[in-house]
Amino acid sequence: MRDFNPNILSTSTLSGNTVVNAKGEDLGEIKDFMLDLDEGRIAYAVLSFGGVFGFGDKLFALPWDALEVNTTRECFVLNVSKDKLKDAPGFDKNDWPSKPNRDFLERIHTH
Repeated sequence: MRDFNPNILSTSTLSGNTVVNAKGEDLGEIKDFMLDLDEGRIAYAVLSFGGVFGFGDKLFALPWDALEVNTTRECFVLNVSKDKLKDAPGFDKNDWPSKPNRDFLERIHTH
């Protein structure tokens, strides 16, 4: 029998999971994870928010430490209102930051 360790999960297991806020409101889903190879950590998770069937959605970079993994509900919890998320720095799905600079990473971590 294999032990399940919820502290170690593959990114493919986590991609596509829903993100809700503390009120249980749907904030979107995780599209991907971006790795900071210089620092050896997850730089940010990519959240798809808004839109219908992938049209009109906006992508947001979420600092990993802003997300709580809820293994029971198989979702992420982000302690932010929908209004604050709408005002967060985001990017278009056809124009991902190819090399986010440290200023970009600092802005997403402080927003």
